[in-house]
Amino acid sequence: MSELNRIGVAIDSDLLAKFDALIQDRGYTNRSEAFRDLIRDELVQKIWEKPDQQVVGTVTLVYDHHVRMLSEKLTGIQHDFHHNILSTLHVHLDHDNCLEVLIVKGKAADVQKVADALISTKGVKHGRLTLTTTGADL
Repeated sequence: MSELNRIGVAIDSDLLAKFDALIQDRGYTNRSEAFRDLIRDELVQKIWEKPDQQVVGTVTLVYDHHVRMLSEKLTGIQHDFHHNILSTLHVHLDHDNCLEVLIVKGKAADVQKVADALISTKGVKHGRLTLTTTGADL
């Protein structure tokens, strides 16, 4: 770990009270760690904006497996992007609906392309891409 530096921040007292309540609800033991996490989150978002940056994340899909050829289409897309998909989890939510979670890795632009292809497939009820960093730049 690098050396720690102290900084001063001027914050409106009402805003600080709301921040303190938020970090208490989230289980932070001090403001410093909460501020560090906020800064890291912003830095990670900047990484996502660069199409050539390496990212990892998840693509979450909910769909009705009775939709004609949907499972085959999703599997085909996954095979097309096999180099970006590290693992998948398939859960039967009920008689009709399935949840699929894919762990993805690669250049931000490529991972976005995988997610867009899966989420936009006709029959997918809901999908979301959640990205994070590989940790190398933090």
